[in-house]
Amino acid sequence: MLGRTASSRLASRSIWCRPHIYRPNVLHARTFQLDVRVEKNKVRFLFPPKNSQPEQSIDVSEFWLRDNCRCQLCVNKDTLQKDFDTFDIPSNIKAEHSQTQQDGVHVTWSDKHVSFHPWNWVKSMAPSHRQEGVNVAPSKALGWSANSWDEWAEARETDYKDVMDKNGTGMAKLTAAIHHYGLGFVKNTPVSPEATEELLERIGPVRNTHYGGFYDFVPDLAKADTAYTNIALGAHTDTTYFTEPTGLQAFHMLSHIPPPGEPSDALGGESLLCDGFYAAEKLREKHPEYFKTLCEVKIPWHASGNEDVAIAPDATYPVIETESGLDGPIRRIRWNNSDRGVVPLEAGFDVVERWYAAARELDSIIKSKESECWFQLQPGTVLGRLNPSSNWEEYGHEKREANGCLAVVFDNWRILHGRAEFKGLRRMCGAYINRDDFVSRWKLSNYDRTDVILHNMWQHR
Repeated sequence: MLGRTASSRLASRSIWCRPHIYRPNVLHARTFQLDVRVEKNKVRFLFPPKNSQPEQSIDVSEFWLRDNCRCQLCVNKDTLQKDFDTFDIPSNIKAEHSQTQQDGVHVTWSDKHVSFHPWNWVKSMAPSHRQEGVNVAPSKALGWSANSWDEWAEARETDYKDVMDKNGTGMAKLTAAIHHYGLGFVKNTPVSPEATEELLERIGPVRNTHYGGFYDFVPDLAKADTAYTNIALGAHTDTTYFTEPTGLQAFHMLSHIPPPGEPSDALGGESLLCDGFYAAEKLREKHPEYFKTLCEVKIPWHASGNEDVAIAPDATYPVIETESGLDGPIRRIRWNNSDRGVVPLEAGFDVVERWYAAARELDSIIKSKESECWFQLQPGTVLGRLNPSSNWEEYGHEKREANGCLAVVFDNWRILHGRAEFKGLRRMCGAYINRDDFVSRWKLSNYDRTDVILHNMWQHR
C-alpha cells in the first residue's frame, strides 16, 4: 500500500551539540514519503531517494516487525520496556495489511493486533534516513597534543554554576567536552569536598571500589597505592585491573601546605595530562606493526597492594582496544606499568620481544614533548597558573597557563594522567564514575530524550 505523506515536529530547544557550536535540535521536521508492502513472509519498506542516495528497499520478517511493535499495549508508557512476552506471539504470525498515517506505520495482524511504528523508528531502518547526531562511537573523538592545547580552551572550560544549573546547558557543554576531547574543566568549584561530590553526582553515581566511593585523601598510604604517596607518577590510566576500568575520573585539589621553613613555590607536584588516543594514533601511523602487536597481545593486570585485595579482570586484555578490527577507531587504552602483570611467554619468544619493542615505542610517544601537557597545581585549584619560579626546565617542557580551572573530569579510557614529585601535605578529593552513567548523561544533556532512547534501541554506529 502506498504510504501517504506524513510529517511531525517535536519541540526544539537550544542544546550543546558540538564543541564551539550551539544550534537548535529540530527533529523529524521534513515531509517523508514511504511505500510499505506486505508480501509473502515479509514486509518491504521502500525508502525514497535522499542526499544523492537511491531508493532503498528494506525487507523485514513478519515476526520481527510484530515483536517491535511500539503501541501502548506493547510498550509500558512508564518504563518504556516491552510489556508482552515475545514468545507468546504465534511463530506463523501474518501481516494482513499496512497503512501509513500522520504518526507512523500501522500494521494489522492475523491475530487482530494492530501494531504501531512511529516515523522516527521507521527511519532508523535506513542509514540514509536515520537521525544523525546521537552517536557514541570513538570516531567522534577529537585528538589533541600539547601543540594544539590552546586551540580548544573555550570548549573544555565550564563554570560550576552553569554545570549545576538545571537548565542543562552547562552540563551539556561539560559532557560534550569530555566526549570529544576526553576531559573538561569546571571553573569556580567551591573548595570543599561536599561541593565537589555534588558536582560529580550530577554527572553520574560515584563508583565504589576497594578505595571506597568519593575519595578525600592526603599522601599517608592509607591505601597501598602509589597515588597515596608524594612520589612522581608517570602518565597512566587507572583501574586497568578491572574487567571494565572506571569510565571517568575527577580530581579537585583542596589544599597544599609546604613543609616547615619551605617556600610555597618549591612544592612541586605539577600535573600531567596526555591524550592516549592521540599517542596510539601516532603509533599506528609510524609503526603499524607495533600498533597491531599492542592490540593483539593480551596482558594480565592486577591490584594486590592491600592485604584484603587481590583483584584481576575476568580475562587478559591488550593495551589498545579498537572498534571493528585493527583499522577501526580506538575504543580504550590500558596503560599502567605499575599494575601490569607478566607478558605471557605462551605467546612465543618473538611475540614477547615484539611486545616490549612496541610498548617502548608507545612509551616514547607518550613521554614526548608533543604529547605531554604539564600544569602546576595550587591550593584550591586542580589546573592553576604556573608559578614563574618553578624549575620547569627539569621536565624539558614549556610553562603553560591553565586560566584558573578548578576541577578536572576526564575519560579514563582515553586520558593518561600523572604528576611530578611534591613536598608538603596535599589534600585531594575526587571520584570514579562508570562510563555507562557518563554516556547516559552526555546523551540526555545534548540530545532529545526520544532520539536517545531510539538510538539505544538500535545502537547504530
